[in-house]
Amino acid sequence: MKENNLLNKSIAFSIRIIKLYKFLCEQKKEYVLSKQLLRSGTAIAALLSEGEFAQSKADFISKFHIALKEANETKYWILLLSETEYINLIEYESIKKDCEELIKILVTSIKTTKSNFLKS
Repeated sequence: MKENNLLNKSIAFSIRIIKLYKFLCEQKKEYVLSKQLLRSGTAIAALLSEGEFAQSKADFISKFHIALKEANETKYWILLLSETEYINLIEYESIKKDCEELIKILVTSIKTTKSNFLKS
């Protein structure tokens, strides 16, 4: 999958995270977990955007690795929000699925880039 598609998916995911953050703050009066979710969930697209103008392939791979770590952290915050009943099971499954899709694409992109990097 092309990085552009990945960036578009990550931006769409960031928008979902922002909307969930607003819901958690306004409707559930939850401010601590939601702030962590907002930070990690929106960092993914920001890091991928930075990666587009990386100084080197190593820098590019590094940005993607950090984005992967942020995606995994986001998955953790989503789980906590579900387990503490701030979001219901349907909401949890939906956003978790999107997060896991980003993680899979990031892993594939990192592997492909590393493979191409070693060939050159």
